[in-house]
Amino acid sequence: MMKNILLLVSLVLLTSFNAITVNDDEVAIRKVMADQQVAWNNYDLEGFMQGYWESEDLKFYGSSGVTSGWNNTLERYKKSYPSKEHTGTLKFVLNEISKINKTSYYVMGEYHLERSVGNADGIFMIIFKKIDGHWKIIADTSCKG
Repeated sequence: MMKNILLLVSLVLLTSFNAITVNDDEVAIRKVMADQQVAWNNYDLEGFMQGYWESEDLKFYGSSGVTSGWNNTLERYKKSYPSKEHTGTLKFVLNEISKINKTSYYVMGEYHLERSVGNADGIFMIIFKKIDGHWKIIADTSCKG
């Protein structure tokens, strides 16, 4: 009987610990995206890119095809959003954050840009990976709605 109680307590503790870890991961991922939103709204594209993995292996899939690499992705953003009027005010809506494995999550959501050159809305699916203790976007698929 005592053995069963100890097993049950151990199971509850392990489950609680796992839930805390997932919650901490989700909080950290939400913070990356909140920081990106702030940077974007300040027309700080370099700051926005801090959420992305600074690697040539970064992938961005958009309406104009695949962009590979951090620098190429930054240049793509600069070309597509050349001024504050084009970036406008960004609002992310995070619909789902799901664990893929111990060091990876996917995030599905919406983006909404309110801007003087015309509003833009769309959807995205982002893959985050924990790299050197930091959550970074390693792949981003976005399309206009």
